[in-house]
Amino acid sequence: MIPLTANLCQSADDKSTENSLWQRELAHAIKDPLELLTAVGLSSDKIPGGIDSQQTFPLRVPRNYVARMRKGDPADPLLLQVLPRQLESTIQPGFLHDPVGDATAATCPGLLHKYHGRVLLITTGACPIHCRYCFRRHFPYAKNRPDNHQWTAAVEYISTRPEITEVILSGGDPLSLSTERLNEISNALSHIPHLQRLRIHTRMPIVLPERIDNDFLHWLSGLPWQKVLVTHCNHANELSDEVQHALNKLHHTGVTLLNQAVLLKDVNDSVNAQCALNESLFASGVLPYYLHLLDHVQGAEHFDVPETTAVSIMDKVRQRLPGFLVPQLVREIAGQPYKTSINHQTNVLAVKHPPPLGILPDS
Repeated sequence: MIPLTANLCQSADDKSTENSLWQRELAHAIKDPLELLTAVGLSSDKIPGGIDSQQTFPLRVPRNYVARMRKGDPADPLLLQVLPRQLESTIQPGFLHDPVGDATAATCPGLLHKYHGRVLLITTGACPIHCRYCFRRHFPYAKNRPDNHQWTAAVEYISTRPEITEVILSGGDPLSLSTERLNEISNALSHIPHLQRLRIHTRMPIVLPERIDNDFLHWLSGLPWQKVLVTHCNHANELSDEVQHALNKLHHTGVTLLNQAVLLKDVNDSVNAQCALNESLFASGVLPYYLHLLDHVQGAEHFDVPETTAVSIMDKVRQRLPGFLVPQLVREIAGQPYKTSINHQTNVLAVKHPPPLGILPDS
C-alpha cells in the first residue's frame, strides 16, 4: 500500500482510462478519518483510544465500501479494518516493518522469489483501500517499483529459469493498474514457454467491484495460461450484491477464484463470522483457500489473535461446514519455503478394548 512518500500516480498510470467509472470512484475515495466517521454517523470521541490524526500510514477507502458499514457502530467489522487508530502508534516487541522477509526475497526491482516454481511481481504500490493490518504497510515501494528497463530484467530472470511455472501479480493491488498496463505486462510474459499459470492477488473486486468491467474481463479471458484470481475478503458484510455480481462475472470467464482472509481480532475472530464468510464466498463462486494468522507488522498488534484461539475457532468451523468450505489456517514465516500450516485440534475418543475371551463385562 502507498506510503506518504510514494508517487500516487501509480494507481492509474495510463491517461487513456482516467475517465472510467472505477477510476472516478477511486479518485473520490475517502482519505480523511473525520470524513469517514461523519459518513458512518460517528464522532471521534466514540472511538476507543481515539483516531490517529498523524496518519503515518494514510487512510484510503472507496465510498462504495463505506456504504456497507453499519451506521453509528464503532465496532463495525468493515470500519475497524480501515480506520486509523491511536493503537497503531504503540511500538510492540516482535512486530516488524518487514515481517515476511520481502526484502531478502527481492532478486531485482519488482520481483520477489520466495518459493520454488513461482515468483511474485510487485506491479504497483497503489491499492484501492489501505487495510490497517497490511503486512506491506512499511514496504519501500518507491525504491522497488521498476521502470521499463528494470521490467526487462524481471522478465529475463523468469525466462532463464524453466523451473518457474507460475507468475503472481501483486502489489499494492495489480488491478489498480489500467487494463492497458496489465496487457503490457501479460504480453511481456507471453513469450516465456515454461509459464503455465498467471495468478492475481487482488482486493479490488471486493472493495471496488466497478473495476471488473468489460475491458478487464476481455483481457482476462484472453490470457494464454491457466488463470487464478485470489480475492481478499475478511467478512461476509463485504459481499454486497454488486460484489457478488462482479465475482460471478469473473467466475464465468473460466478463472479459478480463491479467497484468502486474515484472522483479525474484533473483526472476524468468531465461529459465526468465519462460517458466514465462507458460505457467502462459495455462493459467489469463490473457494475459501487460506486463513492467515496476522503477520506481525509494526502498527497492527491490536488485530492479533492468539494461535490457540485461532485453532479453537477453526476446529469448531470444521464441525459446522463441509471440508471444502474450510480454509487452511496458515502463518507465513520469513525464510520458510512454504506457508506454515497450523494444526487443528484432534479429539481422540477413548476406545475400550474388548475383554479377554471367556470374561464377561459386569452387568
